[in-house]
Amino acid sequence: MTAASDRQLTALSELAGLVAGGVTRRAQLATATGLSRAAVAQRVDLLIAKGLLVETGTVATERGRPPLTLRLASATAVVGAVDLGATHSTVAVADLGGTVLAEATEDLDINDGPEAVLTGLHKQLGRLLADAGHPAEHVRAISIGLPGPVEASTGTVIRPPIMRGWDGYRVPSFFADRYRAPVLVDNDVNMMALGEYGHRPAATHLLYVKVGTGIGCGIVSGGVVHRGATGAAGDIGHIRLPGHDEVPCHCGNTGCVEAVASGAAIAATLREAGLPAEHAADVVRLVAAGDPLARRQVRLAAQRLGDVIASLVSFYNPDTIVLGGSIASLHDDLLADIRAAVYRRALPLATRTVAIETTLLGRRAGIEGARRLAVQHLLSPEGIGQILAGRP
Repeated sequence: MTAASDRQLTALSELAGLVAGGVTRRAQLATATGLSRAAVAQRVDLLIAKGLLVETGTVATERGRPPLTLRLASATAVVGAVDLGATHSTVAVADLGGTVLAEATEDLDINDGPEAVLTGLHKQLGRLLADAGHPAEHVRAISIGLPGPVEASTGTVIRPPIMRGWDGYRVPSFFADRYRAPVLVDNDVNMMALGEYGHRPAATHLLYVKVGTGIGCGIVSGGVVHRGATGAAGDIGHIRLPGHDEVPCHCGNTGCVEAVASGAAIAATLREAGLPAEHAADVVRLVAAGDPLARRQVRLAAQRLGDVIASLVSFYNPDTIVLGGSIASLHDDLLADIRAAVYRRALPLATRTVAIETTLLGRRAGIEGARRLAVQHLLSPEGIGQILAGRP
């Protein structure tokens, strides 16, 4: 790709992003970008021809014809969003403006393996497209969040702890002959982080910490997910906690914060004390019922997790920290101790403006993030380049 075409794709992406953000007239686009009206017209016409934008007019008035209005296409362009968990799949079809046209959640077992699970997802997406009145040809991008480590650049699952049979599987390859659309695959926590970011206009640098069966973190800066060199950024569950070397972790090391402070770890401690706690959900149930040992263990886990988050604050200096996952629903028992640890351990310069809150979206964070990632890619220089080249 030449430098000139790079500049063109960047300009096209900028125009599409401005329209998505509410700049709806050609003259406004020229003002916002500094391009000439002729240059804007040429680029807008190309985006319309490729099905990303539509232009509509209103009835003429006595003062003359009013300006035509631009918006993202919806009649012939949709995205598919998938939030895949260990025991469920939520799939949605949405237009480019963010309206969800159809959505459904179904039970599954992630350990059935990639072919069986993805075949089910394909059928589920097909039913939703039919419900929304769109053929498969209208799908412009598909975004999938997985409950395990993912090399996002290739969509390859890498040594997942709970996804039997998925190691080394390249998810986009399954869909290559089924949709002429890019397939984006990422860790579910990154999707949740992006979804939460989109509903927090005051946030610029956000950490999303998921505390459920395991512990993970998604990092978003300026609307962009930070994945690191290979997609492993945010894997905080395996940061070592001093003083817990006797606690084994499923990763093969000892003393990991996930092995000490996750929902699964709390449940194990409660079981040893004779309480009925097999899963993180049982911990939530016991705390809600007022069990004093369960509440004490959650607060102890919050203090340990808070020490780790304090280190993240010192390193990353976020303005917003969001706690999600099943254990985060116990916000009264969790937030105070995490905040106390962060304010005690991190420097005032890093903590004086940081907001530490629980999720706004709850279980919808993942599907909302998947939708946003699909549209974000579609309107990016890379995504527009793929459309102009006629390839996914």
